[in-house]
Amino acid sequence: MSTDARAAALRKLHKPGEPFVIPNPWDVGSARILEGLGFKALATTSSGFALTLGRRDYGVTQEEALTHGGAIASAVDIPVIADLENGFGLTPEAAAETIARACKTELAGGSIEDSTGDKTSPVIDDDALAVARIEAAADAIKNSGRDFVLTARAEAFLYGIGELDKVIARLNAFAEAGADVLYAPGLPDMDAVGSVCKGVSKPVNILILGQLAQYSLADFAEAGAARLSIGGGLAWSAYGTLGAARGMLSEGRFDMLSANRDGAKKITAFLKE
Repeated sequence: MSTDARAAALRKLHKPGEPFVIPNPWDVGSARILEGLGFKALATTSSGFALTLGRRDYGVTQEEALTHGGAIASAVDIPVIADLENGFGLTPEAAAETIARACKTELAGGSIEDSTGDKTSPVIDDDALAVARIEAAADAIKNSGRDFVLTARAEAFLYGIGELDKVIARLNAFAEAGADVLYAPGLPDMDAVGSVCKGVSKPVNILILGQLAQYSLADFAEAGAARLSIGGGLAWSAYGTLGAARGMLSEGRFDMLSANRDGAKKITAFLKE
């Protein structure tokens, strides 16, 4: 499938009120297994990928993120979206360069967020700058001559500083600037999910995190969501199994390996030949 065909297929999946689940692999193996399970699209995870390198979230470079996203996109036959953090720079030019480079890979889409990387001021305060960065990213896609699905992220809730009206206003500004999908990770409850989905003009991605994990696909459909992502949840769960190694060290036990190995054998049945 060509890159444009993958992007077109990805666009068709986004139907407000009919959300699809887009899981987040952290390497080629997990991507192929998730494809084999039947998912229609995948998205990379910055925190999950950083884990594979022994680093914390936001600890990878632009080059590493693009190489990683391209490798996953090349390894599967379904559309892949890349988590491109804040575009690896706070200027419109940085966002444009990152998206332009992503357009040269087999990725079907990518996301740009309004985070700063500064713990004292984690989100871009300047509305004009935040919007200009998305506008520059959208222009980069136009200049690439190919289709590419741009997701714009408003990160305030993820850092505990979200105000619903302001986040909705920023998301709508991102839509006007050329974003195809809107995303406000860290929404606290289903009321907030519904308010965002009803208050914006483009399809919405919802991150299943915290209290939102108690709800079902049907609940998110009723709220108007178009896409549901897991972020680093699967990667963190997988790496959490390494806790079994404590038993080896402290008790000299190895019985826990059988259960993990049997589970791995079952899941690898979904790998493509």
